[in-house]
Amino acid sequence: MSVIQAEKVSKIYRHKKALNELSVTIDEKKITGVIGRNGAGKTTLLKLIAGFYKPSSGQIKVFGQVPFNNINISLNTVFVDDLMYFPTSLTLEDILKEGKRFYPNWDEKLAKNLFNYFSFNPRQLHQNLSKGMKSTFNMIFGLSARCELTIFDEPTTGMDESVRKDFYRALIKDYINHPRSILLSSHHLNEIEDLLEDVLLIKEGKVEKHLSIAELKDLAVAVQGDTELVTEWATGKEVLFQKSVGTHSRYLVVPNDSEKKLEKARVLGLQISSVSASDICVYLTESRKGGIDDVFSDN
Repeated sequence: MSVIQAEKVSKIYRHKKALNELSVTIDEKKITGVIGRNGAGKTTLLKLIAGFYKPSSGQIKVFGQVPFNNINISLNTVFVDDLMYFPTSLTLEDILKEGKRFYPNWDEKLAKNLFNYFSFNPRQLHQNLSKGMKSTFNMIFGLSARCELTIFDEPTTGMDESVRKDFYRALIKDYINHPRSILLSSHHLNEIEDLLEDVLLIKEGKVEKHLSIAELKDLAVAVQGDTELVTEWATGKEVLFQKSVGTHSRYLVVPNDSEKKLEKARVLGLQISSVSASDICVYLTESRKGGIDDVFSDN
């Protein structure tokens, strides 16, 4: 069953399209990674889903309803990012109390345990926290709300590595105990790929790919070997990425679409290796050809 349905959704800011007729359906009770470069439209899409914005055109539905200005969607959706705002007069303790009053599925025990684990002062004010501590508190709020739709937009901004690991651990443990629909946008795909079931890859305001993490990892392979042999083998093939390795070797990333082609590469003595999901996303959303090494090439 789908929790989100978007059909030809566009969002225009000052004559610039942040989203360009984007269509996607996201199933319920999955952790979906929303991945893309800066400016691709990730945050705009997530805020449309949360009901913060209205689309300029097209239609978006959450739980079968239009999310904008919809109290039912607000009660069952929480949006967490590094700009999350709370009333300045409320202490951290007050904020958690108000969360309990607003969200019907609020988990007071989880909120208290996480609050104590990260050593927060109940009387402290949110606006006085460091950037990393704000992100950590926001994470506590988002997990404790235990909404049917939980959206984390770059939630680990400012966190150090150990806190990020704690957050990912807390998220997956709570998700296993209480399955729900989670959208997770992050620049650290290499850190979160083990959490994800699906990946929504956005490029220039459109869906580039929407597939399982397993399918994403199988999209491309790397081929490396003697420059002349690699160049000859790659003739006529789509190259997602390439770079020189030393003076006589070349490294290519190509779509994993033909076992016969790969077998020929092996016969030529070329090395075949896997490509990380993070790197595949980078290559699929790259607007430039080749790699940074080509800037220094005489060709």
